[in-house]
Amino acid sequence: MKNTVFELADVHYSYLGKFPALCGVSLEIRQGEKISVIGANGTGKSSLLALLDGLIFPDTGVIRGFGENMSEKVLNDAEFSKFFRGKVGLVFQNPEVQLFCPTVREDIVFGPLNLGVPGEEIRKRLDKLTETFGISGLLDRSPHQLSIGEKRKIAIASTLAVEPDVLILDEPTAGLDPLTSRHIVDIILQANIEGKTVITATHDMHIVEEVSDVVYVFGQDKKIARSGSPAEILSDDDFLRENNLVHLHSHRHKDKIHAHPHSHAD
Repeated sequence: MKNTVFELADVHYSYLGKFPALCGVSLEIRQGEKISVIGANGTGKSSLLALLDGLIFPDTGVIRGFGENMSEKVLNDAEFSKFFRGKVGLVFQNPEVQLFCPTVREDIVFGPLNLGVPGEEIRKRLDKLTETFGISGLLDRSPHQLSIGEKRKIAIASTLAVEPDVLILDEPTAGLDPLTSRHIVDIILQANIEGKTVITATHDMHIVEEVSDVVYVFGQDKKIARSGSPAEILSDDDFLRENNLVHLHSHRHKDKIHAHPHSHAD
């Protein structure tokens, strides 16, 4: 049986104590799983990812990570913080938030350097990621001079440089062209093949089947409306439409108007 990585029990969280973001969320994520979190805008997906990454903490309820009750006090413990930051990596939706060094090379090695990884090991990781992402020509450039697709690749590479056990991605294919999206999905799948637990929040219904063993759908009430396999979730057009994940697309054939579900893919 796979070990439990994260367990949430009736978690509530609100911003500034008055803007609810999560309202009674319970779930369990096991080692090596591929998890997708889908839902309309404002349903709590990014807040859930921030909780899992130890950036925010529940108002009520419990979140356990790697067997520990996660709280601000626990994450402020230097020993556990170093352990946790080496285990969990979050790729933000906006790579600008994540890239702050003068060069791409420095951004990629920033994490392992701060975790005390030996220099030779860091060089090996950099070489591997440079080849995987095809970014040898970008290493000495400023990340702020890159395209959105290039920035997204660098943000993912800098997260993988830490070699986390859990890779969390917030809208990894948003705004990307089909070829770059395909490359990102292949990297996600390879990370999972190598044993990483992968948690992806997305609006892109085209990638959900590939990047998921389990899909959690968040509703407008900011709790889990349903969970299940990709086949179970994606085959229920009425449910997806009710939760603003697909809409009816109308078009004309000769003298007749036809309507069929159409996904809100980025």
